[in-house]
Amino acid sequence: MEASPQSPNYQIQPFSPPPPPPPAPPFELPPPPPSPTPTKPNQFLSLLSKRPSLRVTSEFDSDSRVFFHKVSCKLFDNLAKLKLSFINNGKREISEPQLALTSKHLSIHYDPEEQNALIKSSFDLSPMLHFKAAHDVKAQQGELAMIANLTDPSYAVEVSSPVPYVGLPKATIRFPMGEVTLEEREEEEVPRTFSINGILKGPILNGVCAAHYTDEELKLRYSYKDGAMTFIPSISLPSNALSFALKRRFSPSDKLSYWYNLDSNYWSAVYKHTYDKDFKFKAGYDSEVRLGWASLWVGDENGKAKTAPMKLKVQFMLQVPQDDIKSSMLMFRVKKRWDIL
Repeated sequence: MEASPQSPNYQIQPFSPPPPPPPAPPFELPPPPPSPTPTKPNQFLSLLSKRPSLRVTSEFDSDSRVFFHKVSCKLFDNLAKLKLSFINNGKREISEPQLALTSKHLSIHYDPEEQNALIKSSFDLSPMLHFKAAHDVKAQQGELAMIANLTDPSYAVEVSSPVPYVGLPKATIRFPMGEVTLEEREEEEVPRTFSINGILKGPILNGVCAAHYTDEELKLRYSYKDGAMTFIPSISLPSNALSFALKRRFSPSDKLSYWYNLDSNYWSAVYKHTYDKDFKFKAGYDSEVRLGWASLWVGDENGKAKTAPMKLKVQFMLQVPQDDIKSSMLMFRVKKRWDIL
């Protein structure tokens, strides 16, 4: 009996379990519902709820002996301004009332005594095109104008026409050295013609020369100015009226101005001393009216009452006629502003 052949040595690989399944994703809560969008308050109601700012300005002139009052308030968060003005005399009588409502694009001026209104409007049709309109309700007349700005802001063309239409529109061309206006003119018993008015100016000989032509009259003016002196000769053609002005600054607070007309031999002189922007003294003489005068300003002469100390402006003026010194007159003017709200 033969022995069975040796059985092969089969090595059984150990059993390896399958890889564990990936961990289950953590349980995620559903996203919270979106919060409701907060409702904005009604902008119109918020504008109405704001208290308007009220300003009162009163001015008294001792020469005319009348009070001039102006009451104004800003409405709708400064979107519009309402203004009432009137004159009050010594008998407490009110005259010349004026009512105005102004905004960025519209203004209405109403005269209760004349029962008339003047309406003006202006707005941009495009970045380079601007529209203006004015209408007089009682006269049933107005004007329409269109302004076109070119690529360079210093160049512009304006075309305007009266309403109702009575002729060709007026055209004005503006450029860095001035402007020229062409319009149709109609006179009695004269056929319609075109008139040209214009202003030209430019630097000449370290100064500025300007030519102003209107109504067939040409005015030439030259202005030279350095740190301390200003010299301004001028002539009118065809009348050949020649005059000149000379201004000399002695210090930052002292200045003397002199004007002389060679055609009439009239002259005038003014001396000005400024203490600061709120105090100014001026004195002068005018040979045409033969009058000497002196003036003292408390508050900026050309500024508004709201920028003056205590929002108060005062001017005192003494006038002394050369031919009758005894009739000299001392006058004053007071302007005060109150901010009520």
